[in-house]
Amino acid sequence: MTDPVVSTRLGRVRGRAVGGVSVFTGVPYAAAPEGALRFRPPAPVQAWDGIRDCGDFGSAAPQSAPAPGAPPAWRPGDGLDCLTLTVWSPELGAAGLPVMVWIHGGLWKHGAAAMPQYDATALAGSGVVVVTLNYRVGFEGFGHLPGVPDNRGLRDQIAALRWVQSNIAAFGGDPANVTVFGQSAGAASTVLLTATPATTGLFRRAIAQSVPAGCRTQGEAAAVTTTIAHAAGVAATWDGFAALPPEAILAVQDAPLRGRDAGFTAFAPVIDGDLVTGPVQTVLAAGTGRDIDLICGFTHEEYRGQGAPPPPDVDLATVATILGLAPEAAEAYRRAHPGADDAAVFTVMLSDALVRMPTIQVAQAHAAAGGRTWLYDLAWSSPQLGAGHGLDIPLIFGTVTTRFATRFLGTPPPPGLDSLSEQIRGAWTSFATTGDPGWPPFDPTHHRTRVWDLPPRDADDPLADSRRIWRDMQAAAETAS
Repeated sequence: MTDPVVSTRLGRVRGRAVGGVSVFTGVPYAAAPEGALRFRPPAPVQAWDGIRDCGDFGSAAPQSAPAPGAPPAWRPGDGLDCLTLTVWSPELGAAGLPVMVWIHGGLWKHGAAAMPQYDATALAGSGVVVVTLNYRVGFEGFGHLPGVPDNRGLRDQIAALRWVQSNIAAFGGDPANVTVFGQSAGAASTVLLTATPATTGLFRRAIAQSVPAGCRTQGEAAAVTTTIAHAAGVAATWDGFAALPPEAILAVQDAPLRGRDAGFTAFAPVIDGDLVTGPVQTVLAAGTGRDIDLICGFTHEEYRGQGAPPPPDVDLATVATILGLAPEAAEAYRRAHPGADDAAVFTVMLSDALVRMPTIQVAQAHAAAGGRTWLYDLAWSSPQLGAGHGLDIPLIFGTVTTRFATRFLGTPPPPGLDSLSEQIRGAWTSFATTGDPGWPPFDPTHHRTRVWDLPPRDADDPLADSRRIWRDMQAAAETAS
C-alpha cells in the first residue's frame, strides 16, 4: 500500500498505514523550545518545502525514566525538539469525523506520545480521528522562572489544539467536534483547559480520567525553583537554567522531594492569574467551561499502582491528619468499611485523597454551574493491581498486551477483558461523536455514576460514605486549627 500523504497548512507530510489506519507521527505543532525559545511559551513552527517524512515518532520531552528498569522515553542526545504530535485517521478521505485529542499523564514529569500504551490504532478504528501529543514536562514545562510565563506545558497543549483547528480537516476530522481526553496529570490538564477562556472554540467535549489534586501558588513554585537551582549550582533565573543541558536539570529536579512526606512530584500547574486563575473546582463552579460537556471518573483503587503499601503498624489517625482531615476520620473510615483491615482502609483513604474526591469535586462544580456532566467509577479488578491507577489506559486504547498493561492484567489478559474494553471504548467514542456516553448524567443531588464492571451498572452516589467523611472531617480539622 502506498504511504499516505496529507497537505497541512505548513507543508505536506507522509505517514504510514497500520492496521487499516493512517498514522502520521512526529508532526511538529510548534518550534523546538531551544536556544532563545527555551523555557518560553511555544512559538510557531516554520513551513517546509517538499514532503516531510512522518513515519517515526519525534523526540519525547526531556525526562528521566519513570521507574527503575523502565525503558527511557528520552536520552540526552535526543535534544529539545519535542513539540510534535501524532495523528491516527481511520479514513483520510472522510469529511467531518469526530476528533479525540489525548493528553498523557505522568506526574507532570514523565510521558510521551510514543509510549506503546497510547497506540491509538484500535481507538481510531472505532471511527474517530485521534491525536496524541508531546508537551514539556518537569522543570522544562512547569518550573517557575522570574519574568517567564508559567505553565509552559499547558501552553504547549493549547498550541497543539490550535494546530488541530487549522489542520485536522485534512486528515478527515471535524475541527468543530473535538474532544480532549487525558489521564492523571493529563486529566488535570483536561479540566484546566476546560476552565480557561484561552481555549474557547478549541474543543467542545472533555474526558478527565483520574483527576489528581493540586496546583501550586507562585510562591510555592518559586520555592521549588530555589531548591533545584541550589542543587544545580545556578541562579534561580532564566539565564541560570538556560545555561544547563536538560540532563543536568533532570539530575536534580527531584531535590524538593527529599524531605519527609514530600509527595511524588515537585511539579504541578501554577496559579499564575492568567492561564490558571485558581483551584479548578472553584473556577468551574463560577461557570467557566460550562459549555463544555464533561465526563470525569476514576479507578476504584487509585492508590494501588501509585505508592507503596503501608507499614504493618500504620496509624490511620496520623494518616488522616496528614491528609487534612480530623484524626477521627480514621474511625469513620473503619465504620464505613467493616471487615477491612487497616491496610485496606489506608488504600481507601489515599485513593480518596489523591484522586477520587478531587474528581468528584470537579463533577460537582461543573454540574452545579450548569455544565452537562457524567461520572464513572472503574471498579473491575485486574489480577495484579486490582482497580489501580492507570488501569483505564489499556482498556480504552485496547493496548492490553503492552508492558504497561501486563502490570495490571498479567499474561495472557483475563477472560472478559475484551468485552469490557470494547464497551468503555464505545462509550468514549459515542460521547465524542454525539455527546452521549450511554449512561445517565451526573447531578449534585443524586451523584449518578456509571460503575464499569462485568457487567456495567449505574448507581446513585456509590462513594457517599467517603464524601460525607471528607465533608465533615475537613470541616472539623479546619475548626480545630
